[in-house]
Amino acid sequence: MRIYLVVMDETEEAKTALRFASVRAHQTGGSVHILALIPRQSFSAFGAVQATIEQEAAERAEELAQSAAGTIFAESGRMPVIAVRAGGGKDVIADYLEANPDIAALVLGAAPSGGPGPLVTHFAHEAGSLPCPVYIIPGSLSDAQVDAIAARGV
Repeated sequence: MRIYLVVMDETEEAKTALRFASVRAHQTGGSVHILALIPRQSFSAFGAVQATIEQEAAERAEELAQSAAGTIFAESGRMPVIAVRAGGGKDVIADYLEANPDIAALVLGAAPSGGPGPLVTHFAHEAGSLPCPVYIIPGSLSDAQVDAIAARGV
């Protein structure tokens, strides 16, 4: 069974990548893993305040992943695997791929304008050493275009 890993955040390009992975998984009889990242805090506050900030970030990431999972379930009838991890995106994703050797593809969304984003830039550069292919989905595509591309298997 093909497993598509999508890194989820609040950006539109992440939603586009999730849509592609969901359609691809449906077409191939596969499944989707959603990896929601909890960003590192750039400052250190007093103990209780810092813990509250980190807890709120974790809750936002979990809510985002659950919402995305609900969308996939409503469209395909299959519930994706959800993982919420704290840390730098590059390291967390690399660790997740290493811990889950059955992942068939990493699916990332590129920003619709400007630079593609730090994760896309990093993983495109490192694609040759990854254990699976990287699909980079342009954030400027419409839902219909994403669906057509994913259905064709391109």
